Amino acid sequence: MSMNGWENSIAELRDRRALATAMGGPERLARQHANGRLDARQRLAALCDHGSFAELWPLAGLEENPAPVAADALPCGHGLINGCPAAVGAEDFSSKGGSIGAPGATKRERLARLALDERMPFVMVLDGAGARAAKSLERYIPHPHDLGAISDLSGLVPTISVVAGASAGHGALTAALSDFVIMVRGAGALFTAGPTLVLGSTGARVEPQGLGGADVHAVRSGVVHIAVDTDEQALSTARRLLSYLPSNAWERVLRTPVIEGDTSTARRETRSIVDLVPADPRQAYDIRPVIDEIVDAGSALELHRDHGESIITAFARIGGHSVAIVANQPKVLAGSVTVTAANKAARFVEIASSFHLPLLYLADNPGVMAGYESEAAGILRASARMFAAQHRSASVKVHISMRKVFGFGSSIMALNQFDGRSFMFALPGVTLGVMPAKGSATISNASADTAAALTRSEGSGPWKLASEAAYDNVIHPYEMRDTVLRVLDLSERSTRMVEPTARTGYLP
Repeated sequence: MSMNGWENSIAELRDRRALATAMGGPERLARQHANGRLDARQRLAALCDHGSFAELWPLAGLEENPAPVAADALPCGHGLINGCPAAVGAEDFSSKGGSIGAPGATKRERLARLALDERMPFVMVLDGAGARAAKSLERYIPHPHDLGAISDLSGLVPTISVVAGASAGHGALTAALSDFVIMVRGAGALFTAGPTLVLGSTGARVEPQGLGGADVHAVRSGVVHIAVDTDEQALSTARRLLSYLPSNAWERVLRTPVIEGDTSTARRETRSIVDLVPADPRQAYDIRPVIDEIVDAGSALELHRDHGESIITAFARIGGHSVAIVANQPKVLAGSVTVTAANKAARFVEIASSFHLPLLYLADNPGVMAGYESEAAGILRASARMFAAQHRSASVKVHISMRKVFGFGSSIMALNQFDGRSFMFALPGVTLGVMPAKGSATISNASADTAAALTRSEGSGPWKLASEAAYDNVIHPYEMRDTVLRVLDLSERSTRMVEPTARTGYLP
């Protein structure tokens, strides 16, 4: 069949496409696969719905000297995730160590801009050495910066970084700018400068995992939200995270259809709460099973599990509604709010509120953490930031006082009567106060009669506040799920339009 003179051009296109998709070649790919790691294109295929990935700028890097770099070490484009469009890219470690050349830098910026222009999530898989060393020898031409473009996505479209390998410098900053970071344990690592540069500049020898692995960033720094064991788990977690969120801040998240007869999503009594939560406020318990009892079966996804452990932050569904949960953890420091926990919760609330998710607060704390170490670490500013984040949220807020809520620990957990769209409930045995009665009496040098009155007031439950309409209701433990679900159903029926949250002022 005649090609009417197109034969040579089409043959060249075919050859260049083959070069673009070859990555680092069979040997390097085989080594990567032998270590149990997916390559960049396999990662994109696993991230996107089957067959939906469409590559953009694949021929970038093929004119590089002295040798072509397949897709300039960054296959990227758009695809569907859970049926919704997303901008996706993956650093290709098999090509130049996944480093960022001039064409790759352009691709990164254009991919982020595509996400903003089309109002779709941005997901980057990191496994690279940062800026390519040879770039410093090239002529510098001023150009838009991808980190600036990623910053512009904040609060407008969800952003996720999947750290599948070591990522240094420029690539690591992509993670720091993302809403959510998922890391593969034992393989993923983030650092401003890798072990070799650390050795050269400080003389210290450190392994990649010790410098920036999951034990560092999922536990201590908090840069990583979720740590998993394999590439496949990391990519499926990214897909799951996006299922709780809308594609952008101009949309509401779609409610997951509730199947008739499905008891996991139906209205039901939360009977096990009385077994899970001791009535004695001084007795520790784990809030996680309580969350599991309230939400749809298997729907809770916790973030920052090992960081700021006295507060739990999680996405979940209740009756098919996506919700963001902030819960005190009484088995850690009795639920006292630390600097780390407050900062973690504040950022979580800011992100969830940006995408209009309802906020569910489960409060059981003796207040913010007291003491010299806490003050020196900045508990006043951290707790003020947590308060400001929940106060500024325009999302519906549901507060439930579980057993004890004291001092500023109540306000940062959304027990505030004049915050818009707030609903406040209490279990019948809750104890309340400016501070625990014993401490209050000691500080004020109270008389015996006053001390006794403070103790009686603390033990009087929620009835006084309920009688003054400060609480919307006092509920039976069996009613916790259905109480929240009724509020969510009410909110869903609201006709108010949504748009990006206006950013005014600054947080403490």
